Amino acid sequence: MSIAVIGRGLWGAAAARHLAMAGEDVTLIGPPEPHDKRSHAGVFGSHYDEGRITRKNALDEYWVGVSTTAIDRYSEIERQSGIRFYTETGAVMAGGEGFMARVDVGRLKHNVPCDVLDHQELAQRFPFFRFPAHFTGYHEPTRAGHVSPRNLVAAQTKAAQTFNAKLVEETVTGLDERGDHVEVTTDQGRHRFDHVLVAAGYNTDTVLARPPKLDVYARTVAFFEVSEAEAARLSAMPTLVYDTPEDPYLLPPIRYPDGKLYIKLGGDPEDVPLVTETNIRDWFQAGGNAQVRDHLHAMIRTLMPELDILAVSMEACVTSWTQDRLPEIARLSDRLVVCTGGNGAGAKCSDEIGRQGAALILNETGVNR
Repeated sequence: MSIAVIGRGLWGAAAARHLAMAGEDVTLIGPPEPHDKRSHAGVFGSHYDEGRITRKNALDEYWVGVSTTAIDRYSEIERQSGIRFYTETGAVMAGGEGFMARVDVGRLKHNVPCDVLDHQELAQRFPFFRFPAHFTGYHEPTRAGHVSPRNLVAAQTKAAQTFNAKLVEETVTGLDERGDHVEVTTDQGRHRFDHVLVAAGYNTDTVLARPPKLDVYARTVAFFEVSEAEAARLSAMPTLVYDTPEDPYLLPPIRYPDGKLYIKLGGDPEDVPLVTETNIRDWFQAGGNAQVRDHLHAMIRTLMPELDILAVSMEACVTSWTQDRLPEIARLSDRLVVCTGGNGAGAKCSDEIGRQGAALILNETGVNR
């Protein structure tokens, strides 16, 4: 049978790899990364970046299970593709009693290996952070760190192609489900498939031509350029998720395509909804919110007061949320499956989420909710 995977992002590329490995005739459809986001008039992806946290611990135990399973396959994907996307720096979650109690639910259920640190031990192990006196933490020193989402998509795509998947670099503009096939219309033509998996991120509702089910929010991430010497001083820095109202996440120095080293911090103080396609395009083209950037700058000055910052910049992305804050992995008809709703947590576990979407296309069990 012929299968189209619509959405060349983290979940779609993963689904394509798993379908191709199963021996199916699969076509991955999605445009490449735009050369200039400020003038780009098409769809966007939030994976156009070099840093996403990967770890097993989480505030909701669902993500612990799927992330652990996905991390187990990182080496397989790198081996199949020859593309490196994973860096093991370790990961920390730190916070007050209530925050850590939420982490404990998944940590204990899945027996996550990590070091339990009191406040003094946190300060000794990570002297570059300044945590409130009531904070404790969990440190995952191995099988945790960060992935390059850009390289992960490239790796999944290349691996899928080694198993004979085809790549169509076009933008889907419509679906027409008929009795014996699904017709997929793109900006460059029409294609016919037996089955379709839609993993189009924030654009999923538009592709399916259904009433909005996803809540899409604007997100600003701040980048703090550091010198080679400063990056060396921070060589033991893990990724970090910590307990504040902004739900922030921090990554250690990562080298970006411009050759410079950046520490990345995300955590918007409020959710700003993006309701229309025009809203979303305008947001990506704008490149973020300067007020949020400045807020994040103040946050990192408090968390890392000795950090030597050369320059501050920002970028825009979006997150897509379901009503129950869990992925929508569902069969919509005999020929159509949807796999969407990262809920701000979908990068590290993307290979497992993609596999579960592929399993539905193949009428297999294995979607764990």
